[in-house]
Amino acid sequence: MIAVASIPAAHPYVVGITPTGDDIVLLEDPRPLEATTAGQWWPPRFLEPDYLRAHIDEIDVVHLHFGFDAATPDRLTDVVSVLHESATPLVLTVHDLHNPHFPDYAMHRAQLDVLIHAADIVITLTDRAAREIERLWGRSAQVIPHPHVAPLDVIAAVDRSERTDPRVVAVHAKSLRANMDPEAVMPAVVAAAAAHDAVVRLDIDDDVFDHRSHWYAPERGERLLAFRDHPDVDVRVHRRFTDAELWQYFSEIDVSVLPYRFGTHSGWMEACRDLGVVPVVPDSGHFADQFPCPTYVFGPDLLDPSTLEAAVGEAVRTRPDVSGLADYRRHQQSAIAAEHAAIYRRLASPLASGHWDGVVLA
Repeated sequence: MIAVASIPAAHPYVVGITPTGDDIVLLEDPRPLEATTAGQWWPPRFLEPDYLRAHIDEIDVVHLHFGFDAATPDRLTDVVSVLHESATPLVLTVHDLHNPHFPDYAMHRAQLDVLIHAADIVITLTDRAAREIERLWGRSAQVIPHPHVAPLDVIAAVDRSERTDPRVVAVHAKSLRANMDPEAVMPAVVAAAAAHDAVVRLDIDDDVFDHRSHWYAPERGERLLAFRDHPDVDVRVHRRFTDAELWQYFSEIDVSVLPYRFGTHSGWMEACRDLGVVPVVPDSGHFADQFPCPTYVFGPDLLDPSTLEAAVGEAVRTRPDVSGLADYRRHQQSAIAAEHAAIYRRLASPLASGHWDGVVLA
C-alpha cells in the first residue's frame, strides 16, 4: 500500500487526478488547529515541520499542489529537510508561476526556488509552463493536462441546441481577487457585444459588499454596479455559487471573458470547455496553452481593447461541438490518474531509494 499525503487532499482538482486502486491510498487532510469550518484544510499541517516529522512514518509520498502561500521559504526548507531525513519523496505540481492572489510574485518565486529544486518529480499543466520552469530553474517538468471540472454526468447532459439569440457574453467578477480586473475589460466587452447583437451579463459575489468579508471592496463593487446603466448589461449580485448553481450559470451564457491581469492556468477555462461555453482569455500566463480559444492582450499594465473586441467577436461566432466530450473527458481523466499512479509507484519502489539528488526520474 502506498500512502500519499497530498497537500491538499480534498481540493476538487486533486480528487480529479487521484488514482483509484488497491495499492494507493490518499491520506485525509489533517484538521488545522484553528479550523473554523467543516472540511477546512488550510493552513496545511503537513507543511508544519514538527507535525510532518511526527507523522512521516505514515507517509510514502508527499504531493504538494496548493496551500503554501503563507509558508516562508525557510519553513519550506525545513519541510524539505524532514523529507530528506526520512527519504520520503516529494512530487510538486506547479499550478501557478504567478500566484493569482498576489500582484507581487517575488515571494511565490522564492517558494518555488525551494520546492522545484527539492522535488523528485515536477509536474505542470502545459508545455509553455514546462518551458518556463526549464528556463528559470533548469528542471524538466512532466506535463499532465488539467482534467474535467464539471461532473461527467453534467457534461454528458449538455445540450446547446436550444440556445437562442441574443448570445450572452459573461464576465464573472467573483470576489475580485488580486488578478481580477473586470472593470478594465467591461467597456470593450460591452462594445463588442453590441457590435455582434449580443448582450452582456456581469456577476459579482456579494462578499464584495460585506464589511465582514476578507473580500470587502465596496468602491470597486459600486463602479461595477454602474454598468447597470447600459441597456444591454445584466448585473447580478449574489452569494458565491454552489456547484449546482455554477453549472446552471454556465448553461445560461455563451461566452466567458476571463478578466485576469496575471496568472498561469485556469480551472474556470476547463469548466467552460466542459459545458460548451467559449472562454476568452488573456495572452498573459499560459491560459491559451490549455486548449485553443480566443485571446486578447491583457497584462499587469496594459490592455488592448481592439484585441478584446476581436476576441469577443470570434467567440460569439463560435459554436462549440460538445458531442462526445464526456467520453473524451472520462478517458482523459483515467489517463491522468494512471500517470499519477505510475509516478507514485515508481517513487515508492525500493529501487527509488537514494532519489534525493534533485533529478527528475525518467
